[in-house]
Amino acid sequence: MNNTTMSTAIKGIFENGQITLLEKPPVNKRMEVIVTFIDEKIAIQKKRVAGVPSGKVKMSDDFDDPLTELNDYM
Repeated sequence: MNNTTMSTAIKGIFENGQITLLEKPPVNKRMEVIVTFIDEKIAIQKKRVAGVPSGKVKMSDDFDDPLTELNDYM
C-alpha cells in the first residue's frame, strides 16, 4: 500500500457550468480533484516597466572599490 499523495495543478477555464482543462492531466484513472476558482483581478498582474526607479537610487562613488575589511580573508 502506498501512502504518498500526488498533487498537480492544471489550468482550466470555467464557463457556463463546465470546466475545460488547458492541459492533459498526468493520470489515466478516476481520481478525486479539488477545483480552485481564482479571481481574474488577482491573477492578472501588471507588467513591470524597466527604468521606473531611474534617478531615485544613488550609489556611493566608491561602490566598486575593494573592501579593506575583507583583506584578512583573501
